[in-house]
Amino acid sequence: MVALFLVSAFSQIDRILPFILAESIKADLSLSDTQIGLLTGMAFAVCYALLSLPLARASDRGSPRLVLVCCVAIWSAMTALGGFAASFLFLAFTRFGVAFGEAGATPSAHALIARKIRPERRGLAIGIFSMGIPLGTMTGFAVGGALGDTLGWQTVLLGAGAIGGLIAVLVLSVAGPTPTLKTVAVNREPFLRSSMRLLSSRSFRWLFVGAVAAGFAGAPFYAFAAPFLMRTHGFSASQAGLAFGLLQGLMGILGTLGGGRWFDRLVRAGHGRVLGPPAILFLIASVTMSGALFTSVGWLSIALMVPTMLSFSFLLPWTFGASHLVAGKGNEGMASSLGMIGSSLLGPALGPLFVGMMSDAAAAAQVPHGLSFGLLIVPVASVLTGLAYLMANRRIADMLATPLTPIAPANVPHEGYAS
Repeated sequence: MVALFLVSAFSQIDRILPFILAESIKADLSLSDTQIGLLTGMAFAVCYALLSLPLARASDRGSPRLVLVCCVAIWSAMTALGGFAASFLFLAFTRFGVAFGEAGATPSAHALIARKIRPERRGLAIGIFSMGIPLGTMTGFAVGGALGDTLGWQTVLLGAGAIGGLIAVLVLSVAGPTPTLKTVAVNREPFLRSSMRLLSSRSFRWLFVGAVAAGFAGAPFYAFAAPFLMRTHGFSASQAGLAFGLLQGLMGILGTLGGGRWFDRLVRAGHGRVLGPPAILFLIASVTMSGALFTSVGWLSIALMVPTMLSFSFLLPWTFGASHLVAGKGNEGMASSLGMIGSSLLGPALGPLFVGMMSDAAAAAQVPHGLSFGLLIVPVASVLTGLAYLMANRRIADMLATPLTPIAPANVPHEGYAS
């Protein structure tokens, strides 16, 4: 779990380093903002859409340890190569390579957890793994920015790639041989057909809808929360970054570990209602975030954002754990991959764009605090997320109480069912 936590953290660090290094990269390579946007957003959206599912299927069918080690090695090598970039095309090539590796990291890590960790402890295990996301974000912004100012962006990318290579060796050495699936026949169905079969489950469909809605809430929140604090309440960049980063890191630890333990308890309870707490938290966060956007007191605005920060990290172990319950043994990687596609494709691509357009329109109409109105997408999407997870909560409880049609093909024994 220590090795998997490091995988999760450095996956996030390598992913967001170009965010904090963007100005230096832009100046050295004479890039436009559009090119920076393509480097930081489109590459990952395309790779997640095209590669996450086949890599997840490879993890479910074969050795998730081998897939994970290869993914870490690929994205680390590509991160290091980015330090030698002298043009937009070469740097874009390296970012596609980073996205290639990271597209398979979470599904293969989850498949490895499913093979290695007992079911009653998997929620906590997924929480420990997921804790790397908020802590990696905090570390990437703080350490990456400081090292970029002193050593240069090329050195930062080279160093991050080298550390990632060491982590790949660590995973290979400590994970050990992956237990084979003895009680469940390997599903040889094409991954696209298996994915559509899983999405045909009403339980999983509501989980997927919730993941899409959470993406529309999370991407604009992280993209524009700091600019909002700076423009509306007069915070400096360092003040906004320090307050927001530290709180997000603390909420990340609390949400992922506490959420994982809580999910395990509900699974052991046996009633099947395993998604109520995150659904309720998102509904509460929608109210507090609305207040944060229109209060006139800066510190109160940050305080009212805390439930939203907590909700995103708290959701991770619940989403992946419930997805694994629905998908059943042998399909955990595919379930995680579909959840990642739902949260990482549409929301990050369209959510920040919507906020920017709303803010620009308000400014053109001379409406004050236009960014506040654009950021209303966050509480609206949070409400939709909460409602979707309440529906998934009900469907999963029905599914576990009365299993009906197996998700896997009829000739493949399976423990997950579609209600």
